[in-house]
Amino acid sequence: MSGSSLDGVDIACCDFNWDGQNWLYNIIAGKTYPYSDMWVARLQQLPQQSIEIFPKTHAFYGRYLGQLVKQFAEETQLKADFVASHGHTIFHQPNVGFTAQIGDGAAISATCGLPVVCDFRSMDLALGGQGAPLVPIGDALLFAGFEGCLNLGGISNISFKQENKVVAFDISPCNLVFNQLAQALGQPYDNKGHMAQSAMPSDELVQALNLLPYYQQSGARSLGVEWLNQNIWPLLDQFPHLNELEKMASLSKHISFQIAKVINEVKLNRILLTGGGAFNDFLIQQIRQQCQAEIHIPSLELVQFKEALIFAFLGVLRISNQNNVLCSVTGSQRDHVAGALYGNFNSLI
Repeated sequence: MSGSSLDGVDIACCDFNWDGQNWLYNIIAGKTYPYSDMWVARLQQLPQQSIEIFPKTHAFYGRYLGQLVKQFAEETQLKADFVASHGHTIFHQPNVGFTAQIGDGAAISATCGLPVVCDFRSMDLALGGQGAPLVPIGDALLFAGFEGCLNLGGISNISFKQENKVVAFDISPCNLVFNQLAQALGQPYDNKGHMAQSAMPSDELVQALNLLPYYQQSGARSLGVEWLNQNIWPLLDQFPHLNELEKMASLSKHISFQIAKVINEVKLNRILLTGGGAFNDFLIQQIRQQCQAEIHIPSLELVQFKEALIFAFLGVLRISNQNNVLCSVTGSQRDHVAGALYGNFNSLI
């Protein structure tokens, strides 16, 4: 798994079993491989590069992921049945019908020597959906003990059951904006939210952020880097009198408000919280102050590797020919099986 905040590549070796009623999981081992400065720059700049650079990077990045899988297997002395890869999102524009995650599955498979399931989003776009979020089916089947699952990654998103249907959507930006402002101040990220906590938020900026049209939408909806570039950064530029710390404080107040608003509207009582934002003590404190829900932060392992775990699970569902994308979440025409296969799955299917 590679998220929009560009922390690195999360690799988890996971074991799944069906006991006749429920899916059981175990994270055997997990590790994050931080991106080099070269890969950070390459992934950030790819949307603006010339057309031939895209397929070249798609292939090179696939070989890079394959090499990381080989390295992980050697370091852990573990052998997997197959690899399930999310890839790294470069474009996500469901409103005009396309999404693109790089990391060529053929290159991954050829490099690491294992069969690969990848490209989980394209079928949903073809069926008229958002192509995201995909994690909620894993939330529903692996974490049924919680009423809702909240993920604070580059984007914040939530999933929950409503009228016997799984509902999920992106709530707001999250670590993407915090990281970029922290990096402008020479820090890779806002450690525990201390930077945002050190400044006073601007009520005017918070109000302007809360009035963005996205927050008036309902139903299936998702956010991407493009939305931030079109909405968040231009809006922050309209407040040149605020420094980066004040902007971070304002964003923290805005994000916590939007998250708590959703929790309160849906009336969730017990929530599992994961993602890098689980380490942002100040943001978590603000969310808790504005809602009554019990917010449970699990083990460090699950916080770090829940998304990798669930994409592994999506791969298990794919090779079992079971639906792994829910139309109630993405807005597509129907529940469906998604994921392209590379390599020999004959012994598994």
